[in-house]
Amino acid sequence: MQFHSISDFLNMGGYAFYVWLSYGVTFTCFGLLIFTSRAKKKQLFKNINKKRQREQLLKARRSNTQ
Repeated sequence: MQFHSISDFLNMGGYAFYVWLSYGVTFTCFGLLIFTSRAKKKQLFKNINKKRQREQLLKARRSNTQ
């Protein structure tokens, strides 16, 4: 489809509301997906580090009691 002007492009042949709404919803979903993925990754690494520290502490206590 060729557009003769910017306003024709923005109008999208009369379907502008649906087209731009779908783009908006899509990019919003992608943004939320990226945000939640990064937050979960950060939380996962934090939990792994806590677990590693607990294991090192238990190992140190066991070696001190023997």
